[in-house]
Amino acid sequence: MNAANRLLLIKWVHTLIWLFFVVVIFYILYSGIFNDVNIYTWVGIGLIVGEGIVLLVFKMFCPLTVMARKYSDSTKDNFDIFLPNWLAKYNKLIFTTLYVFGLIIVLIRTLF
Repeated sequence: MNAANRLLLIKWVHTLIWLFFVVVIFYILYSGIFNDVNIYTWVGIGLIVGEGIVLLVFKMFCPLTVMARKYSDSTKDNFDIFLPNWLAKYNKLIFTTLYVFGLIIVLIRTLF
């Protein structure tokens, strides 16, 4: 497989994993807003915490971004994922904010 095809494969995998985590974050937010906290909510919270640990280990880069860097010298934020550049650039800020907001609501619903 040549470099272009490897980068394309990484972009597809990265995008699908990103989509999965976005769905998880919105599920956590939904669970809190509609007071439907259940085992899946807690599993989702654990998955996002795990993702955060992985990002910390890789110095705030997704491991797929690190892999994709071998096949591209692009300076765009979306060189490794099928997202608009603005969303790739602010991805962590946007979805961390939504996650924290959802987590706070879930904790309030659970504790009070």
